[in-house]
Amino acid sequence: MQMREQFPFFKRHPDLVYLDSAATSQKPQAVLDALNDYYVDANANVHRGLYQLAYNTTEGYEAARGQVARFLNANQASEIVFTRGTTESLNLVASSFGPLVVREGDEILVSAAEHHSNFIPWQQLAATTGARFVVAPVTPLGETDPQALAKLITPKTKILAVAQVTNVAGGLVPVRQLADAVHANGGFVVVDGAQSAPHMPVDVQAMGADFFAFSGHKIYGPTGIGALYGRQALLERMPPVQFGGEMIDSVTDAQSTWAEVPLKFEAGTPNIAGAFGLAAAIEFLQAQDWSTVRAREDRLVRRLRAGLSATPGVTVYGSANSLGIVSFNLAGVHPHDLATFLDEQQIAVRAGHHCAQPLMARLGVPATVRASFGLYNTADDCDRLAAAVAAARGYFLGTD
Repeated sequence: MQMREQFPFFKRHPDLVYLDSAATSQKPQAVLDALNDYYVDANANVHRGLYQLAYNTTEGYEAARGQVARFLNANQASEIVFTRGTTESLNLVASSFGPLVVREGDEILVSAAEHHSNFIPWQQLAATTGARFVVAPVTPLGETDPQALAKLITPKTKILAVAQVTNVAGGLVPVRQLADAVHANGGFVVVDGAQSAPHMPVDVQAMGADFFAFSGHKIYGPTGIGALYGRQALLERMPPVQFGGEMIDSVTDAQSTWAEVPLKFEAGTPNIAGAFGLAAAIEFLQAQDWSTVRAREDRLVRRLRAGLSATPGVTVYGSANSLGIVSFNLAGVHPHDLATFLDEQQIAVRAGHHCAQPLMARLGVPATVRASFGLYNTADDCDRLAAAVAAARGYFLGTD
């Protein structure tokens, strides 16, 4: 079966060029089946029922946790906390782990290319602790600059928060090199993996991450489910930030104690169906040959960059080595207007600041247009977008 045929969405929208997978990916039939099967055949709560259906569902839920651990090459399944996604995961680390290690006068280091989810929590932690919030410069084309980050790592750097792949320019960051420098100074590394997990194998141990976060809906899974990897010893030190059912060991009038990691971070009924769907998405993704996927996406990125650059007035950000993302602007046309024009041609792209306003400020633009690829995109999608941008130039600027 051809890749596109595995996604029912495109049967309903056969003429749509969907180039917004960095925002959310479409879902293969295998994931939809997993969600349906859970609700039809396995719907019970987890970690509490004393009947066989509940046992089976709990086993499936924990099997999904194990699958995530293998996907990330974690040491053990207990290093995986289910969350709503990358944003909640990063906020959990900032609010629970951050105050344990950051004090007044310390430094928290980020890049100006970070998504707001990996920027604002650390900005707020610095404000509440009296730490210094250090923002590293970016390259002229909007990518994280590893050399600039490395120069800013000092013994005061308690946390480096960095995206492995940025969500505007798509640049790949050499996390291990930075992690070694941070660890040598006694600090910790938090990695935003929202854009790397869909496009490359992830090995949290090899990259030296202390924490790593990703979202299910960007790797062809359901919305509302994601995961946080944290080193076991660090998770055990961290206090819970939500309280209620399932995260406790004992409760008395005087005090309460918490369940073991990772359950102490999963208060209430979790997104059980989401976990089943996430497991199916990981199985689907791991069935792909990563080298083939990477080579194919590289060809698409280069084809689109070349096609867009053929139109006068187009600025393409990032480099030709970006992973699955091409952001650009057309001089004289607001990105929102361009995206609306493209929508009328049945081409779906993202236009805006991409939750990266500090980066937009450094680029000197209010927004960009972003095209992002999934497994289902084709060379024809690139060509249609490039041709439509050329047509938009004529429409808005009156040029041929």
